[in-house]
Amino acid sequence: MNNSKKALITGISGQDGSYLAELLLSKGYEVHGIVRRSSSVVRERLEHLYPQYQNKLLFLHYGDMMDGSSLARLLYTIQPDEIYNLAAQSHVKISFDIPEYTADVGAIGVVRLLESIRDTGIKTKFYQASSSEMFGKILETPQKETTPFYPRSPYACAKAFAHYIAVNYRESYGLFTCGGILFNHESPRRGENFVTRKITLGVASILAGKEKNIHLGNLDAKRDWGYAPDYVEAMWRMLQYPEPDDYVIATEETHSVREFAEEAFKLVNLDWEKYVIADEKYFRPAEVDLLVGDATKAREKLGWRPTIKFKQLVKIMVEADCETLGISI
Repeated sequence: MNNSKKALITGISGQDGSYLAELLLSKGYEVHGIVRRSSSVVRERLEHLYPQYQNKLLFLHYGDMMDGSSLARLLYTIQPDEIYNLAAQSHVKISFDIPEYTADVGAIGVVRLLESIRDTGIKTKFYQASSSEMFGKILETPQKETTPFYPRSPYACAKAFAHYIAVNYRESYGLFTCGGILFNHESPRRGENFVTRKITLGVASILAGKEKNIHLGNLDAKRDWGYAPDYVEAMWRMLQYPEPDDYVIATEETHSVREFAEEAFKLVNLDWEKYVIADEKYFRPAEVDLLVGDATKAREKLGWRPTIKFKQLVKIMVEADCETLGISI
């Protein structure tokens, strides 16, 4: 009989989902992931786990955040001890192009999941992936748990709704829900259409002679960039704490897109200004200029600290993309 804890991860095939699955499997969890049925199956972030864990401790199930009945059925069947909701249309710029879908998955999908917990009556702990983008047009620097939200994109609006609805179910129905207000976190598994990965993959492609330039949006936007494996550790710690609560997770440093590009090109001895083009088509209709978090609460209550800071993060990503293209630096 398997006495290990069971965890259910939505969005398991994404950057955070794959790192979280790794972490939980290393702790002896039985891990279940929800994946959408689509014409192209994209699960390369999980493939390295299959030989050791698939059909033993790692199980994938078809489901969708837009289909409440499938969510309820999975929750009833799996009976997870912990649920990590990482599913979302997670690209801010794209959310302006598909706002309705972004809201349906990222906001109403969370209601479906929380209602499924209530309807099935399972005893579980719930993690909601909130976002620093909810702060948007910032009203306080640095941003902490009590800083008012001012979302500036459909993505951020959906995340703000999801965050507050999780708080509401905690206060109204006594569910154990935690909101992780995570600032930007990156890795070699970051999607290729996100700015950090566009930069590091662009550097590797230029070295390989495949590209001549990188087209980026607002070079002056400043972000608090951390390392994704550190951040999934924080998610897990939240659900181990005796009381449910919400936490900002951040490195407490901010750097501009320009700085990220400069550092990435410096690692390969190139002048970034010769290769980076600021392209207005990548600007958002409403920009978020500065984000930097105050992670005091997570540090004091959860004992969480980031292990990787800015320059080391850039180095990890540049080296990984160069290695993928067969380039040694």
